[in-house]
Amino acid sequence: MAGLLVLAAVQADSAAGTVMAVLVGAVYAAGSFLPSVGSSQRAAAVWLAALGASWLALLWLTPEALWVAFPLYFLQLHLLPARWSLPAVALTAGAAILSYVGHGAPLNPGVFIGPLLGGAVAVATVLGYQALYRESERRRRLIEELIETRAELAAAERHAGTLAERERLAREIHDTLAQGLSSIQLLLRAAERALPPGSPAAGHIDRARQAAQDNLAEARRFVRALSPPDLEHGSLAAALERLCEPGVSGGPRVRFSVSGTPAELPTPYEVALLRIAQSALANTVRHASASRAEITLSFMDASVTLDVVDDGKGFEPGSVRQSSEGGFGLPAMRSRAESLGGTFTVESAPGQGTAVAVSLPLPAGVSV
Repeated sequence: MAGLLVLAAVQADSAAGTVMAVLVGAVYAAGSFLPSVGSSQRAAAVWLAALGASWLALLWLTPEALWVAFPLYFLQLHLLPARWSLPAVALTAGAAILSYVGHGAPLNPGVFIGPLLGGAVAVATVLGYQALYRESERRRRLIEELIETRAELAAAERHAGTLAERERLAREIHDTLAQGLSSIQLLLRAAERALPPGSPAAGHIDRARQAAQDNLAEARRFVRALSPPDLEHGSLAAALERLCEPGVSGGPRVRFSVSGTPAELPTPYEVALLRIAQSALANTVRHASASRAEITLSFMDASVTLDVVDDGKGFEPGSVRQSSEGGFGLPAMRSRAESLGGTFTVESAPGQGTAVAVSLPLPAGVSV
């Protein structure tokens, strides 16, 4: 801009042309020092209008000012929105051509092609740069999202691994240590009853039985501490009811109900039923496109059952394969139920919703 204004000032035929060239330079320099020109489209438009008006006055005085149109193209394309910048470029090119013709210069194709070609090059350059910039920003945002997603997946995998290990330890302690201590208690009770009155071994047996009882209580506390967080602060029914709270936007409305008289279940039973309900409900949200779902926990005389029913699009149960995503799919739910001696069934058909049912026999000592 400075070089072209110097050229116009040097080749101007009058002092007025030189003064006007200096004025155009002053207006241009003022815009460079005004922060609002770069941050506000209104301020940029006002500054460009003042710069354009001073340039038109210079153009009236000397035809050499038409070369200033080329940097004006880039300013207009950079500072104005597309709906205003393109017409401004066209008007600037037209003004440059008319000025050259108006000053009586000889006509030749370059008079028309030069300003128009310059405007076209400016438009192509700026629009191409803007397209590259948008693509670069899109890729940057995509990379940031991928990094965030990878971190979330890693955290989810660590959390899932921690929960799985806690469940495994809880099952191991319950099935081995706790059951063994319980058996020791029963054997010591039997030995205590078989001793003759006044036997010196009675005190030792009583102390051993008390130690076994204390350690059994401690083992059960370990099992409760290692249970899933959903079961730490309430019963199985409360954990299942929390699953029905509104969560995913656009997901089905879920209702929970209890049938029969609730009974305290062993921790492996509660964990299995909770995980099966979570997995079945997750499948409903992801695949069923259902509007309603219902979870029912039923306590019967000799068993406890869990039913998860939805009104979704359904499927052919026989066509389902083991999931490759590592989640608790239908085979995993069936394995959980069968590991506790229970049964697992799926009833579904295309367009008729899905019903998942699991039934577990109540262990000895648990009554409804």
